[in-house]
Amino acid sequence: VSTKTKAEFRGTIADQPDFDVGSDAEALYNAMKGFGSDKEAILDLITSRSNAQRQKIRAAYKSQYGKDLIDDLKYELTGKFERLIVGLMRTPAYHDAKEIKDAIKGAGTDEKCLIEILASRTNEQIHNLVAAYKDGEAQWGTDEAKFIMLLGNRSVTHLQLVFDEYEKIAEKSIEDSIKSELSGDFERLMLAVVQCIRSKPMFFAKCLYKSMKGLGTADNTLIRIMVSRSETDMLDIRECFRLRYEKSLYNMIQDDTSGEYKRTLLKLCGGDDDIAGEFFPEAAQIAYKMWETSSMTKVQLRGTVRPYQNFDPASDAKSLRKAMKGFGTDEDTIIDIVTQRSNAQRQEIRRIFKSLLGRDLMADLKSELSKNLERLILGLMMSPAEFDAKMMKKAMEGAGTDEHSLIEILVTRSNQEIQEMSLCNEAFTTDAIASETSGKFKRILISLAQGAREEGPADMARALEDAQVSLADACNSESDDMEDKFMSILCTRSFPHLRRVFQEFVRCSNKDIEQIIKKEMSGDFKNAMFAIVRSVKNQPSYFADRLYKAMKGLGTDDRALIRIMVSRSEIDLFNIRKEFKETHEASLHEFIQVEMLVVSCVLHILFWLSGGEQSV
Repeated sequence: VSTKTKAEFRGTIADQPDFDVGSDAEALYNAMKGFGSDKEAILDLITSRSNAQRQKIRAAYKSQYGKDLIDDLKYELTGKFERLIVGLMRTPAYHDAKEIKDAIKGAGTDEKCLIEILASRTNEQIHNLVAAYKDGEAQWGTDEAKFIMLLGNRSVTHLQLVFDEYEKIAEKSIEDSIKSELSGDFERLMLAVVQCIRSKPMFFAKCLYKSMKGLGTADNTLIRIMVSRSETDMLDIRECFRLRYEKSLYNMIQDDTSGEYKRTLLKLCGGDDDIAGEFFPEAAQIAYKMWETSSMTKVQLRGTVRPYQNFDPASDAKSLRKAMKGFGTDEDTIIDIVTQRSNAQRQEIRRIFKSLLGRDLMADLKSELSKNLERLILGLMMSPAEFDAKMMKKAMEGAGTDEHSLIEILVTRSNQEIQEMSLCNEAFTTDAIASETSGKFKRILISLAQGAREEGPADMARALEDAQVSLADACNSESDDMEDKFMSILCTRSFPHLRRVFQEFVRCSNKDIEQIIKKEMSGDFKNAMFAIVRSVKNQPSYFADRLYKAMKGLGTDDRALIRIMVSRSEIDLFNIRKEFKETHEASLHEFIQVEMLVVSCVLHILFWLSGGEQSV
């Protein structure tokens, strides 16, 4: 993995060659003279000068016209565009100090702003910030001063080594320990400090993503970061953004903002990375480290549904029969029993219901319930293998094929789960897959449906060979040959082995495996390859993303929502919840409540499966 030199410039805004301070001051004066203002001229000039040059322009403007440039800009411009341009005209230290002052004034405190600034600045930047804050302003209090000293005297190199050793000893990351031991603003501060020590560009990439995702934009955060990092490490932030979120920062800004405000932000961003395949140095090191961490860290998978302590299958069977007898159905009783029993306990209830009452519980539930509630309850009452087989069959029924469902199930199930699925009454067959799909996508699905993926730990020598000889060399081959080689590795090797392969792929090619797939492949074949890589990297994160896509926008993909919530409730739904909240800043529970327009019964079940209102 390549490294960057200490003096290497990583910003997107640099000194303007042939800089003429007097001419620039005059151009800005003319742009604001008379009725209205030439916003295009203002933004083009300010975004093409470094901060040091802007300070010289401000001084020349005062000298030539006897007026303060920032005051004139505030008078002529409005809204977010004004805040962005004025932010660019201030010195970095003054800009930080102003952001902190604004964050702590008034009734509430903007803790996220304080955390972001104080956790990410260097010692020198912190000390300059304090000096700027004091200039005419109130003194820092005792607690704040101690806090600044704590952050200003840390050793980044030392702490990076400490974090690495901690992971080896504890078999979990320092971030996971912080999340389990701390809470509230202090937890968020400590996580921010750790993230900045690991990688400031990745920290800012996350902050930028969160500022723009969902409805509305956190413009203060967006402005603050784009202004403060444009001459520092914006190139690395862009690449980290693409690495984590699979889209470019440029495109997200383009989709989320408008007018001169958008044009100015895009100029600060400096370019679009969506079609790039190779890493900037910082991002290559981060990607290598991410795969290394993924291969070393032992994650404890946790479900949200556990065996019921005082389980009495006969009593449950009688209660369910009573809930369905007579006029109407007691849906609350059915929901409470089914969602509070493990799958093994539900199968016992099915057997007892038949032997004790002489009735088929599944048939009774089907006749008494309807629509999504019926699908959800019946899904929970099936064995995992029955449920998966049913979902596979449903994905191939009717006029169209649900390729995403086929990919999700076959990519994420173990060999044993796939083999048990194939033995069910509802079993899918490879012939059905062959008739409903085509080309290399068909070959991938049939390969995965064999349930014959290698198992066991990584073989380091073989991982290096797979990365260098099979994958890296394949990137220089014809498209068909490349796809064949990728498929031969990704569809057969164990997940622990693939983590090492993808890590070595970064080292020997300086390329992003996910971006290569996005750039060089297409259609359902690309989607399947991408799903394998995402699952290898972090399967709970993959499912969290699938849940988000099932609920975002107009309408809800109920089948996907039910499939994931039912199938993961006893395996890793707790982990999925954590990944969902970390990425989307809303709990899965909250998201279901806000985004879904469903009947209350289904909502009740989904809440139970997601773990209710327990905090992550």
